[in-house]
Amino acid sequence: MKKIFLFAFALSLCGPAAAQNGLLGKHDADKPVNISADAMQANIKGKTVTYTGNVKGVQGDIILRADKMTLDDPHNKIYANGKVLVDSPSTGTVTGDNGVYDLTKKLVTLSGHVVLHKQGQATMSGSLLTVNMVTGIANLGAAPVPATSDQAAAPGVPGGRVTGVITPKSQTP
Repeated sequence: MKKIFLFAFALSLCGPAAAQNGLLGKHDADKPVNISADAMQANIKGKTVTYTGNVKGVQGDIILRADKMTLDDPHNKIYANGKVLVDSPSTGTVTGDNGVYDLTKKLVTLSGHVVLHKQGQATMSGSLLTVNMVTGIANLGAAPVPATSDQAAAPGVPGGRVTGVITPKSQTP
């Protein structure tokens, strides 16, 4: 699978604060995650809670939105499905088809049609993104994603390559 650390370069173009603080800026992954939704269903035996309809999860200044989120207490993970969006006011927005937030490993994984966007500065696309919420280090791949117990299968990006558009800062004379 082709992985790329293009983020470091792109984020350095986004400004020194974004480069120093990683993909998600200064984020405290030990803060609680607050979830709200239109509906909730609990499975007491399975120790899971599923939220549906306009689901919003907030941890510090990071917002996670999806059509559906499932909190899997035994595995300490949050699964997000359908129109997944992760928004950080300091560094931009990431969208994908599916996502998993492993609260123990402090690792976010998005798959499917993954797009990273920093307004007016950079846009990158791929099929699988992993972000360490502590270090801010991210990997973006473009190969097809096989289904696992945590992640739905996703087609790769045509040509199997990560793409990016970076807008240079304007030069002042």
